[in-house]
Amino acid sequence: MMNLNRFQYLPRQVVESGNRWDWALLPLVLSALVLLGYGASQMATPYQLGQTLAISLDPTYLPYYLLRTILRMFIAMAASLVFACVFAALAAKVRAAEKVLIPLLDILQSIPILGFLSITVTGFIALFPGNLLGVECAAIFAIFTSQAWNMAFSLYQSLKTVPTELQEAARVFQMSGWHRFWRLELPFAMPGLLWNMMMSMSGGWFFVVASEAISVSNQDIKLPGMGSYIAAAIQAQNLTAIGWAILAMLIGILLYDQLFFRPLLAWADKFRFEETGGGSAQQSWLLTWLRRTDRMQGTVRWALTLIDRSFKYFRKKHDGTSIMARVSTRSSTAERVFDALIAALSLFAVYRLGYFILGEVGIGEVGHVFLLGIYTLIRVMILIALAAVVWVPIGVWIGMNPRWADRLQAVAQFLAAFPANLVFPLAVVIIVKLNLNPDIWLSPLIILGTQWYILFNVIAGASSIPTELRYAAQNIGLSGWLKWKRYMLPAVFPSFVTGAITASGGSWNASIVAEYVSWGHTTLEAHGLGSYIAHMTAVGDFPRIALGIGVMCVFVMGLNHFLWRRLYRIAEERMHF
Repeated sequence: MMNLNRFQYLPRQVVESGNRWDWALLPLVLSALVLLGYGASQMATPYQLGQTLAISLDPTYLPYYLLRTILRMFIAMAASLVFACVFAALAAKVRAAEKVLIPLLDILQSIPILGFLSITVTGFIALFPGNLLGVECAAIFAIFTSQAWNMAFSLYQSLKTVPTELQEAARVFQMSGWHRFWRLELPFAMPGLLWNMMMSMSGGWFFVVASEAISVSNQDIKLPGMGSYIAAAIQAQNLTAIGWAILAMLIGILLYDQLFFRPLLAWADKFRFEETGGGSAQQSWLLTWLRRTDRMQGTVRWALTLIDRSFKYFRKKHDGTSIMARVSTRSSTAERVFDALIAALSLFAVYRLGYFILGEVGIGEVGHVFLLGIYTLIRVMILIALAAVVWVPIGVWIGMNPRWADRLQAVAQFLAAFPANLVFPLAVVIIVKLNLNPDIWLSPLIILGTQWYILFNVIAGASSIPTELRYAAQNIGLSGWLKWKRYMLPAVFPSFVTGAITASGGSWNASIVAEYVSWGHTTLEAHGLGSYIAHMTAVGDFPRIALGIGVMCVFVMGLNHFLWRRLYRIAEERMHF
């Protein structure tokens, strides 16, 4: 029998509680309220375009800048979590919505994130004239676009691979869709979702520089934060300031790892799909502390009561025995009409884009850009394969050793959060000094910031392997390549596909800054689609920018459809618990 109690929200074991711990929460709550209130007041600061916001490189300002940046990232994280839940539920449960949402997410993932910022910043400023709130919203939205797609893919993959026996149990208990999502699907997806939230949080640091140092209407707007501090330090070529920024980032990552992610991961251990308890699990001093407070226990029970009450309003209307409760067959005619409508809209969009591009650049330029896209495609696929060879074994080892996961969690977050663009100047110096080929040696920069998607997803997949399956593999005596082939690789395959598809999309985005690198008066350029878009952006050739982005969308969607989507189907049908 399966232990369904693991899919409940209250802790399996309530540690001794006492009012003496409740007052210890007061400083934490007051600090959070002060931070939120101060941040809100700063967002509402009067501001007019043309006004210069000075960014000081004095290290004493770093705590303030760090808190402002982390606040933006957590707001974007909350919005990304809501988006991921809505998107994954619709895409996994509604076949018609899946046909639209998955290709749409492929397109959104392939559009350069800096492109979102250039389009939305003017609208946000117009929406909130006279203060910094519009610029803050634009910066948060840019960070949101760096976090949301990864979390949405992770939750979608988890919902599609819920074990069959759990689905049958939900049908036996007559759970409605709302009830099933909160009691089964979201708890089952929670461990993998939390690891992807960590990756999204770390990945957001890469775009903090661009999101906090915005150029609009020929004006440079630098929001107070770590990104603008790093941008000012790079512009001033102040290596000491860059060192202080890296140290502040490390401290910030350690803080939100201990105060946010580690308690959540320790709490989510009870959602692991297994019949027996794990031999060891992640521990969190903060979670243990919170469980010892009466008021925290009361707050949790109050929130769970609200969720339980919602089940009464979203329950099944039929018990499954009446004729009205029978599953209705899909109308093939309606499905074909819907498919035809999607195809017609897609063809119309392609026609309008093609008409615009061909009228401005010509067919010869289109062929040239497709050839550059092939160069970038080769780089991306080779680098994804190399990253998989390196990080899949490491991720499996970390995920199956919770004690080491505790120790390496913050280190992995820091490596993933380290802005890869700080390494680009060093790469330029080495390539120029050693007279190396930019087409080859600029390529590793593409995967530098996106390889962590593979690592974090594999760790999440390995950490969710049921303990009884591990014991079975030990009892059978699996070892060597047979152990990897029959046990480990199939167990982490769904999570690996999720990491690979997000790493692939991120690599196409990263090619724009990795194939066209500058340091001082030296610029290195590798032949590829990323360098083409970067170059045309520098000269302001909008038709060719649109051509490059359109071709990138075609390559990303084609790769997702012909490779990653097929691997998703294999994971859904054969390689999950």
